Amino acid sequence: MNIITSQQLLEHYPLSSFTNASVFGALPESAIHWLLKNGVIREFKAGEELFSQGQPGNSFHVILAGSVDYYKYHEGRYAYIRQYKAGEQIGFVSMIALHDRVGLAPACEAGTSLEINSEVYHDFHLRHPLEFGILMMNLAREMARTLRNTNNILVKKSLISETDH
Repeated sequence: MNIITSQQLLEHYPLSSFTNASVFGALPESAIHWLLKNGVIREFKAGEELFSQGQPGNSFHVILAGSVDYYKYHEGRYAYIRQYKAGEQIGFVSMIALHDRVGLAPACEAGTSLEINSEVYHDFHLRHPLEFGILMMNLAREMARTLRNTNNILVKKSLISETDH
């Protein structure tokens, strides 16, 4: 992976292109710019891992371009969970729950991510409290959508197993 500056990123993508990202929704460009300047921006190639099982979960990644798969590790095996696309985040649950990574996140295609660690997250709260509230709502909304999708999968599996009896 190649670490780049916010200035290098903005040479390829206008700042306005990130305002429609679900994580950044309703955030002013000044707040997004602050996060880009203070987080770690990485360019990745297909197959490179944003993180792997067992690593500290002290950050999350906003996918700025490209996509990343997520495989959950359980009982000695990996299971595909879902694909994260541009504008979405991966890893927030580990950071907020204060636990190590429980899966693997390889890139499906080349792209770029913004890593926001717990220190940057905390500093954003102190420096931009109103915008932090908006960011939290966006992150909570994304977690709620994931929970709803997971519940739908469980319901479908439950209904299928009932018809098999």
